[in-house]
Amino acid sequence: MNNFLSGKAAELKPYTAGAQPAGGGIIKLNTNENPYPPSPEAAKALSRFNAAKLRLYPRTDGGELKSAAAKINDVPNSHVFCGNGSDEVLSFAFYAFFEDAVVFPDITYSFYPVWADFYGINYKTVPLDEQFNIPVDLMLGGGIVIANPNAPTGIALKLNQIETVLKRNRDNVVIIDEAYAVFGAQSAAPLIEKYPNLLVVTTLSKSHGLAGLRVAYALGQPHLIDGLERVKDSFNSYPLDAIAQVTAAAALYDTGYCKNTALKIIAARERTAERLSGLGFKVLPSKANFLFVSHAKLSAIEIKAYLEKNKIYVRYFNKPRIDNFLRISIGTDGQMDTVIKILRECCEKQ
Repeated sequence: MNNFLSGKAAELKPYTAGAQPAGGGIIKLNTNENPYPPSPEAAKALSRFNAAKLRLYPRTDGGELKSAAAKINDVPNSHVFCGNGSDEVLSFAFYAFFEDAVVFPDITYSFYPVWADFYGINYKTVPLDEQFNIPVDLMLGGGIVIANPNAPTGIALKLNQIETVLKRNRDNVVIIDEAYAVFGAQSAAPLIEKYPNLLVVTTLSKSHGLAGLRVAYALGQPHLIDGLERVKDSFNSYPLDAIAQVTAAAALYDTGYCKNTALKIIAARERTAERLSGLGFKVLPSKANFLFVSHAKLSAIEIKAYLEKNKIYVRYFNKPRIDNFLRISIGTDGQMDTVIKILRECCEKQ
């Protein structure tokens, strides 16, 4: 027992991140990381960075990154907020815009209830339907948070469905968390000027292979960006270091590289989904860089253990309705070939 903890800290139920296994020969497919390196332009920006500048504080607003995000999304700088990973941006958004209630699906990114509890916000979960789709007509009763594509299912809403949510919740902020949108979902960013209650949050971790840099941004009308800035400056005025700002900006500007790596991952995802179906797996229709799968004859725990025995790590969630599913991040073609080989062995041993 830790007698030094405050009562609030003692009651916290923190988010549990995916395991970070160490050692050689591991295929790590449990945290949805991009299997390809960042843009060469990002590497050049990093190598050219003048270390003498580190004696100075970085720009508080994201500097070059803010300008790059505005340009590629065709919005003014006033519509962009930059943060230290989308987890930070989303956390700030919870504090800035939700007070009495927030609504999100019962099966979704498991950090949402953690933030709600941390800030003392009541939350309501809306059950996904039998096909694990979000019932948009039931997304009512407070601020709204939707991961699109949803995690861990990978299923995406269409733009007209997002508009339905926005129209039915005009008095509340609707956050669309687009961590995986580049892999097949329609971005809600084009709706920003039309809906003053829309905040779109995206991260460069998956789309640009920059998980280790911790960079993200939000798009919204200036009044929403101002709310995020107020919260940020009450925590830390300098969340993004100078190296992250210039490196991430270079990655953003290299739109061709991002598109090409996304297409490679999408192609690998579709091939893997077809091969898994051939092995008897149920595979949900994913628009993300991962697949959510279950097997009729083998338990998820059994499959996970067999994979780990062969140094392959995937994600398991011990939660109602999904405790017989595994989330498998999409790696390189070679990695996915190995995964299928090992899973075939596992199925043949049943």
